[in-house]
Amino acid sequence: MAHTPFSGSIPDDRLYFPRYDMWVQPGDNGEVLIGATSFGIFLAGEIIAFTAKPKGAEVELGRGMGTVECRKTVLAVHAPISFVLLEGNEAAEERPALVNKAPYGAGWMARARPTNWQEDSTTLVDANAYRAHILKIEPEASFDEQQ
Repeated sequence: MAHTPFSGSIPDDRLYFPRYDMWVQPGDNGEVLIGATSFGIFLAGEIIAFTAKPKGAEVELGRGMGTVECRKTVLAVHAPISFVLLEGNEAAEERPALVNKAPYGAGWMARARPTNWQEDSTTLVDANAYRAHILKIEPEASFDEQQ
């Protein structure tokens, strides 16, 4: 079976953690939204279940912030920054197809308050650097027009 290269979007309006293929979007009041990138979902395969940690959970960078089920396996979702979970995306837990179809919109995974932003933000990269990271892994990758 022939390999189909990645084709998807990497929005310019957020930061990325290449090691775990996660994104972080700083928002108002010092809060952030966190989710899986379209490339991370491409690598994992279709997500058929998503479960976030409980509200109020304290999660350190690189530790599990929830799980996804795909390709007959359950994978930990690793945190791209340290945070306190304000809210997991209940809609995505009820309808995991949201994570597949709209990873940068309705398929976000966590709304959180960073606990070590000053240091953790230095490990994040912009969209151009993340696209370059993807091309090292998947040289035939193509990217949708940015909105």
